[in-house]
Amino acid sequence: MTARAADRARYDRATAHLDAPLAIVDLEAFDANADDLVRRAGGKPVRVASKSVRCRHLLERVLAKDGFAGIMSFTLAESLWLARSGFDDVLLAYPSADRTGFAELAADPKLAAAVTVMIDDPAHLDLIDAARDGGSEVVRVCLELDTSLKLFGGRVRVGARRSPLHSPAQLAELARTVARRPGFRLVGIMAYEGHVAGVGDKVAGRPLRSRAVRLMQATARRELAERRAAVVRAVRAVAPDLEFVNGGGTGSVQSTAAEDAVTEIAAGSGLYVPRLFDNYTSFTGRPAALFGMPVVRRPGVGVVTVLGGGYPASGAAGPDRLPVPYLPQGLSYDPQEGPGEVQTPLLGSVADDLLIGDKVWFRHAKAGELCERFAELHLVEGDRVTATVPTYRGEGHTFL
Repeated sequence: MTARAADRARYDRATAHLDAPLAIVDLEAFDANADDLVRRAGGKPVRVASKSVRCRHLLERVLAKDGFAGIMSFTLAESLWLARSGFDDVLLAYPSADRTGFAELAADPKLAAAVTVMIDDPAHLDLIDAARDGGSEVVRVCLELDTSLKLFGGRVRVGARRSPLHSPAQLAELARTVARRPGFRLVGIMAYEGHVAGVGDKVAGRPLRSRAVRLMQATARRELAERRAAVVRAVRAVAPDLEFVNGGGTGSVQSTAAEDAVTEIAAGSGLYVPRLFDNYTSFTGRPAALFGMPVVRRPGVGVVTVLGGGYPASGAAGPDRLPVPYLPQGLSYDPQEGPGEVQTPLLGSVADDLLIGDKVWFRHAKAGELCERFAELHLVEGDRVTATVPTYRGEGHTFL
């Protein structure tokens, strides 16, 4: 029996008493992935990206491990909820226009001490001040550096369109603005190199593209390491008590951790290891989060139909944003239908071995987005479900 077949047998036994659709997390794989992130970080703490987990129980589990410290959140409302839940180090990774949330933050000493907000424009400071509604707490802020690689005099850009702050001088100027502004304290710098950390460099069947990605990433890593070090020097000249410099992501843990200027690494997807993280030369993870859909039809030879399954991931639409049928191995989508909202035909000779009510296990393209579809996660150890815990959705929160 192959390892994948053995996993399927375990998951089927563990959930035999449960009706699908359902979602599981294999805790052995989850913990092994967490240990690998710590190993790759080389002694620098890993800040957990909550967007990629979206389950308080699992955030608590991973933060209890040596090598992990703090959360990187994705909305202000989520940040405040996590802080009220007992998490005392929450870095909001994206600027916010949540005026109600900023009023709450500025009025509560506990929240103000636990949450750091992201800015890349003086207008963010204006919005926060206008939202204070009498709240006088000092707001902790972090500056975001644009990590994109600019070639040919800026005519070619590689990387996500995030912060407008690209040069050391630009970040130093905003740091001075924060320093002059009552009610704010600059505590950190963040730089997410998504074109390195979030783009696979070993795409099956595409050797030329893979080589081009590796060449681009090598160039990007060199350029960013030099520029990030210069940025940190420039900002520390203004704010010598800077607490952290955050960088990286699951796909770039080793290279980012190797930079002296970086004090902590961000990662989250590497805990669940969704399908988009199969294509890396730098690491190999274990799929830990899956969802099971029930077989509800057998339309003909070599075909079964499962309920639902059409859970596309965010990003530019394409086949790589679709979940993949994972177990049993050998199933594929009907190219004329693909994964559907209410039913999904699956093709392959292995379909003839599936009966009505059997489960087909899928992997999502991304990590935490799976939890927007399910209210709970069944935690599997060996061939048993040892706990069932709520996702954010299960606790009544869909922050985006």
